[in-house]
Amino acid sequence: MAQNVSAVGTKITIVAVPTYPYGITISSFADDADPLDATELTVADFTMGLNGDLVLNRRPTPISVGVNVIANTDEDKALEMLLDSNRVAKNKVSVTDAITMTVQYPDGMTKVLTNGAIISGAVINSIASSGKFKTKHYTFVFEGKVI
Repeated sequence: MAQNVSAVGTKITIVAVPTYPYGITISSFADDADPLDATELTVADFTMGLNGDLVLNRRPTPISVGVNVIANTDEDKALEMLLDSNRVAKNKVSVTDAITMTVQYPDGMTKVLTNGAIISGAVINSIASSGKFKTKHYTFVFEGKVI
């Protein structure tokens, strides 16, 4: 039997307390960049001991996830507001949102990332030389994953 690897129908829900306690649902993903990109984790460093023994040093590693959305959609505007709410600046009140991300795949599988933060993104729309808005990329980091 063939495996269906289509991701059409994937949805992401981001709950950010206090900014979006009821959550943002994202489904307007970009088509010119990876819609959802989880970076590879390195959970240990290694060396070889004097006598050739492998020595592992485990290390804590955050889970980094990038989300690319179509510029100027409702989802983009909500993520832009979330980023700006967490941005620290002179004479600006900022918050520290506790973020949970739930990814729902079309095959019914769900992944939940917990105790996260938004760490980068653009707070204005960039324009490509073609005259259209560039895809908006937002990066989140998380401490844990619910299995």
